[in-house]
Amino acid sequence: MEPPGARGNPALPARPRVLIVGAGVAGLGAAQRLLRGSRCFADLCLLEASGRVGGRIRSGRLGNKVVEIGAHWIHGPSPKNPVFQLASEYGLLDEDAMAEENQQVEVGGHPILPSVCYSSRGQLLSSDIVDSVGALFSTLLENAHKFQHVAEVPVPSVGEYLKKAIIQEMKEWPDDEETKQLKLAILNMHFKLECCVSGTHSMDLVALEPFAEYTMLPGLDCTFPNGYEGLTNCMMASLPKGAVLFNKPVKTVHWGGSYLEETPTGRYFPVQVECENGEKFFADHVIITVPLGFLKEQETFFSPPLPSQKTAAIQQLGFGTNNKIYLEFEQPFWEPDCQILEVVWEDESPLAEPPVDLQATWFQKIPGFIVLHPPERYGYILCGFIAGKESEFMETLTDAEVLSALTQAFRRVTGNPKLGPPKNILRSKWHSEPYTKGSYSYVSVDSSGDDIDALAQPLPEEASNSKPPQVLFAGEATHRTFYSTTHGALLSGWREANRLICLYDIFESSNYTPKL
Repeated sequence: MEPPGARGNPALPARPRVLIVGAGVAGLGAAQRLLRGSRCFADLCLLEASGRVGGRIRSGRLGNKVVEIGAHWIHGPSPKNPVFQLASEYGLLDEDAMAEENQQVEVGGHPILPSVCYSSRGQLLSSDIVDSVGALFSTLLENAHKFQHVAEVPVPSVGEYLKKAIIQEMKEWPDDEETKQLKLAILNMHFKLECCVSGTHSMDLVALEPFAEYTMLPGLDCTFPNGYEGLTNCMMASLPKGAVLFNKPVKTVHWGGSYLEETPTGRYFPVQVECENGEKFFADHVIITVPLGFLKEQETFFSPPLPSQKTAAIQQLGFGTNNKIYLEFEQPFWEPDCQILEVVWEDESPLAEPPVDLQATWFQKIPGFIVLHPPERYGYILCGFIAGKESEFMETLTDAEVLSALTQAFRRVTGNPKLGPPKNILRSKWHSEPYTKGSYSYVSVDSSGDDIDALAQPLPEEASNSKPPQVLFAGEATHRTFYSTTHGALLSGWREANRLICLYDIFESSNYTPKL
């Protein structure tokens, strides 16, 4: 027999059962908020496909050093960043990150750090030309943020806009041909860096009009001294024992029905979640937090299929790969105060077609390496970033092949043919991860911010008090202004938890924030 409806609404059970698919930060955040919101949501369970929580937050070890395989920084660590607030509450950050002046710094996403720039000719490039070209690129990129809500954009993509602007700038360059080519090569390095930031193969794939919708928070980006996983481990520890079920990959989410749970109560549920092993879970509401890359490859994940608008949003939004390669050296070949090593391939240009022989040139897609600081904690470790098809190709290589290619590259750009190889390597392979299939989302030329909103919309589409939402969606790809970020993922989980809290009229406002 069905229990009486919540708050007198016969469409709502008195004690709703909530399933959350995915135990990344969005899923954990939703669970934490629901359970701290009211005892009404005590019947809650998270189904995690893998054997760990955290999703794209994953810390690893290079020797005995903790490094980040996934999320690296808290972007914009300041009061409006929920990840920063949680990390502060849990005592996971160092004094510098917590300093008030650190929280007020406006860096526009690109802090200026001590750096050197190597060329493929084995020389250190002059800081004057590197800095001037970098300033030019920053200006052009800033100009690319000015097309939000315009009636008509000059070109579809950020990449095309930047290239057209560069062609115009070149007309004013008084330099000789060799210097012009060097400037173009430096600009090409910045294109590669932006590909890493956007998680895309090419900036030609990133839509121009909605480019400015992505919002950056104030604060100097900071890291977790003992690993980002400390955050999700603390969140996990706050949940009831057994709330997360591991190694439960979901095969199909059946919704919009009436599914009988074969128990003594014999209750009917509108949602039935079927796992790969045949196990079935029943729920009044299910919150889907799986990555967009996974959704793109699932044709039978929902039954009945998703509405056409949501299916279109999934297919049209961008989702790319940005990997990391950590290299540990016996001794540094860089100066003690250096924090970034940039690499410029002098025969390249953003106006030319990129190389097609991935086997021979994949490593040239790496714009540079950050030096992990402080050396007292990390020793001598570089972290390179690589995005797009080259990044996916890198995943198919062995560690030995990657080490060999990068050792040769380092010897070439430093002009030191006897430079010792790295003694250790660790790298991410996000495109190969079966439940992720990439790194994070971006708004592609085929999509807009409206697609993010469409992806976030719960089902059924005409949900109301008499027909409550059954399938809800969270994850970084569902946050219109903070997509691709950990704080966007966490906020999306809170958003869907608030949606249910509001539905059951437990608190007056969906903006209610329980004490951490």
